[in-house]
Amino acid sequence: MNLVEEESESKRDHINDIVLSEDVQRAIEQVLQSSDPLDQPDFNPTDYINQLFPNEQSLSNIDEVISKMEYDISLIDDNIRSVVRGQVNTGENGRVALKEAQQSLTQLFSLITDIKSRAEKTEDMVKEITRDIKQLDSAKNNLTYAITTLNHLHMLVGGVENLKQLSERRQYGEVLNPLQAIIEVNQHFQQYSEISQIQTLSAQVQQIQSELATQITDDFKNFFSPTAHSNTNRMTITQLKDACLVASVLDKLVKKNILKWFINLQLQEYIQLFHENQDIAWLDKIDKRYAWVKRHLLDFEEKYGTVFPADWEVSERITVQFCTITREELSKIMARRRQEIDVKLLLFAIQKTSNFEQLLDKRFNGTTLVEATSEEVRKERDSFSNLIGSCFKPYLDIYTDSISRDLTALVEQFAQQNQQMVVPKEINPGIIPNCADLFVFYKKCMVQCMQLSNEKPMYDLVLIFKKHLRDYASKVLEARIPKPQPPNSTSSTISSSMSLLTKDFQNLSTAAGQVIHNFLKEGETPRFSAEDTRKICYILATAEYCLETVQQLEDKLKEKIDKNYITKVDLADEKDVYHRIISNCIQLLVHDLDAACEQSLLLMTKIAWHSISNVGDQSGFVNQIITNLKQTVPVIRDNLANSRKYYTQFCHKFVNSFIPKYINTLYRLRPTSTGSSSASGSAALVASASSSSISESAGGSSAASGNILGCEQLLLDTHSLKTVLMDLPSIGSQVQRKPPASYTKVVVKGMAKAEMIIKVVMQPVHPASLYIEQYLKLLPESSVVEFHKILEMKNVRKVEQQQLVEAYKRACPAQQQQQQQQQQQQGSNSSATSASGEHVGNSSQAPESAPTATSTGNHQSQQMAAAAAAISGAGSSIMALGDSLMDKGRIKKIENLIKNRLPN
Repeated sequence: MNLVEEESESKRDHINDIVLSEDVQRAIEQVLQSSDPLDQPDFNPTDYINQLFPNEQSLSNIDEVISKMEYDISLIDDNIRSVVRGQVNTGENGRVALKEAQQSLTQLFSLITDIKSRAEKTEDMVKEITRDIKQLDSAKNNLTYAITTLNHLHMLVGGVENLKQLSERRQYGEVLNPLQAIIEVNQHFQQYSEISQIQTLSAQVQQIQSELATQITDDFKNFFSPTAHSNTNRMTITQLKDACLVASVLDKLVKKNILKWFINLQLQEYIQLFHENQDIAWLDKIDKRYAWVKRHLLDFEEKYGTVFPADWEVSERITVQFCTITREELSKIMARRRQEIDVKLLLFAIQKTSNFEQLLDKRFNGTTLVEATSEEVRKERDSFSNLIGSCFKPYLDIYTDSISRDLTALVEQFAQQNQQMVVPKEINPGIIPNCADLFVFYKKCMVQCMQLSNEKPMYDLVLIFKKHLRDYASKVLEARIPKPQPPNSTSSTISSSMSLLTKDFQNLSTAAGQVIHNFLKEGETPRFSAEDTRKICYILATAEYCLETVQQLEDKLKEKIDKNYITKVDLADEKDVYHRIISNCIQLLVHDLDAACEQSLLLMTKIAWHSISNVGDQSGFVNQIITNLKQTVPVIRDNLANSRKYYTQFCHKFVNSFIPKYINTLYRLRPTSTGSSSASGSAALVASASSSSISESAGGSSAASGNILGCEQLLLDTHSLKTVLMDLPSIGSQVQRKPPASYTKVVVKGMAKAEMIIKVVMQPVHPASLYIEQYLKLLPESSVVEFHKILEMKNVRKVEQQQLVEAYKRACPAQQQQQQQQQQQQGSNSSATSASGEHVGNSSQAPESAPTATSTGNHQSQQMAAAAAAISGAGSSIMALGDSLMDKGRIKKIENLIKNRLPN
């Protein structure tokens, strides 16, 4: 049996090893088009069986499936047998077909050979027929070439003599056409230069060209020379025009020399008139230079505009030469008189020059610029821009120095205006106006400098911009950030304090805490006034505007400046300065709001939590925190309406600062007490005063049966604070916005920890193993230090603390692994937060004693006496003054308070 299985296994492995190529697979799919999973190339038996039997119930029809499979197998076997039988005669048929194909190929080869031989015979016959025709055609071509050469030779011989006569008589109009023909013919005979006659004729042609060049040059000089009017051999305008056409046909150097001489002649007057020693040559009269050349060009075109051919561009050449001379002369005179150049004079000269160059660009097409100037001067073709103005570039530091002085004065002016800075009365004041003025000035300077140069002067301007951006930040923005002012020394009147006490006798301990807070105001941290808060927001919004505009300025500078300086343009340091101002403003606002809440947290530590006798509404310190938030946050939000992201950042930083402080304050409290809390009257005061010592029960447990109403009140207050902090971004606003998810996560996580700490404090410490297990479940990320602080909150004795800490250390490693697995399964901490209130309700213990109706009068009298004692003590702790008329510690009451209480 084993041998059969091994053989079957080997066969199966062999089948599985068969791998078909992609081409074969595609061919099979084209022939056998099937959707049966068994026919697929990636067939997987396991997947197929799982598809047939997806569950145990489907195994009931296994017999039917087996029957169908057996039927399919038998059908395939029949098909295979029929195919095999059909292939018996296939081999013989193939051999017969192959033999017939070979015979056909032999016949085809013989036919091709016959056709090839016939084609060769045909080609020989055609060559024989066309041999005479080719000879005749070659003779015709040779004869035609010979006749053409003789005609050219005749033209050359006759034309040379004719040209000599015409040139001697200065008949340039009749010289032009023969001259062009002779030059072309002479070029044709260059291949026969070894023939002596041809050499002689070519030399004569060259001599005629040289004589014409000399003669035309002399004629030009005679015509335009100062003594031309008295010269009897002076040519006419028509002859001069024809001479220009002849010069165009001659060598290019002839035309170039004529133009050079003529242009220098035209500008002699200008050179003498505007010599550097003349007063008219200085920059303040630079416009007279351009006026002169305009008049001269008009006069030239009126007199001789029709003489020179249009392609000579004489007017443009005169202008280009004028620009070159002007640039050189201005460079020399500015180098000699540099001390006399001020920015006003420099900008005047640059502006007049720029206007003149723009006029030239409109008047001329610039075709002569490249050949007339060097590449150092002209980097672009067809533009007169900076053809003269380049001489001013070495002196643009005068302009940039002036810009620096102007910006220094402007920033100083802004700083002086800022000393009396008043924030506009509207809710969203926007930005400081002089900030926009600064960047408008920047834009004007950048546009002006771009017209002058986009190279080093533009980079110097970038450095100036950087310096004054920092100066504006320090002298205008940072200098006007308000400093916290100490609160006004207001005397707390007894009447206002008494109103807090008599407002609600059912929550007397909270009112008494408010009285203590009034006495502690003298030691308050300095705070900002509402006007200072608005001013900080005003500066923050301005810094944000500067930050965004500096980024745009950097992009624009990189776009405009020369490519060699792009990598040097970097305003990152300046953006960091404004980032720092924004961060500083946010930090000041957070610190101010923190300072407002610190007094409330201090009041929280003054309350005798261990003697709380009634879980009522939220405590007074919570109301104070809510009041401070409602007074401060809406002002910040309204003044940062256009800086929403920084307002959100302010909220983030505040909760990140406040929640740890709140948790640290919780660690300082002692919210539990031992024994029953049903004592009333003066006995309650005594009990609260001695509650710092822990009494042991018969079983040795601490605070197991003590008063935990303080924890319940703290839990309620913590939930109230969490609700307020969740709505902090929209507090006091008619439009409620959902806070960002990141902000909500911070609040939920932080306040959930505070709730868990209170819940852990409410738990009995015995048995220790159960307490530590519950502790690690509720505070999985806690440390030994926090564990010790919580034991202090529970007033556990030092000896028991040491024992519990050792047990905690032993339980931590194993517990941490379990907590890591649990944290991976938890989606967020919100579920733990929502469960904390329910757990607290289950773990709270309801006292069995309740106050009677007959003790109400005495109870109120004791409250009044305690209030008077608190006022006269000026800061002494006011304890809870008896039992409340309401049921204490009931689970239902805590749940209702947590669910129904909403922030005011």
